[in-house]
Amino acid sequence: MEIKFCQSCGMPLNADADHGTNADQSLNDEYCTHCFQNGAFTRDCTMDEMIETCLLYLDEFNKDSDKAYTKEEARAGMKEFFPHLKRWAKA
Repeated sequence: MEIKFCQSCGMPLNADADHGTNADQSLNDEYCTHCFQNGAFTRDCTMDEMIETCLLYLDEFNKDSDKAYTKEEARAGMKEFFPHLKRWAKA
């Protein structure tokens, strides 16, 4: 099974509760509930601001990971990964 990731923050979309909502309250298949609700992004930010926000949850991520990432490692990884996400991809 292919794992889907939020196309804004990279969070895995494992369960329906992880998905954001469209304007008609149907589940959005591309964005998580933290990034997208009621058919719109929950906040206007740059990619770098999103990365810094995600770093606030690094300890939570590390507890479920095989490797504990430092802030610098996580930031560098997100700077490589995020430009491939739909919200941040250059047209």
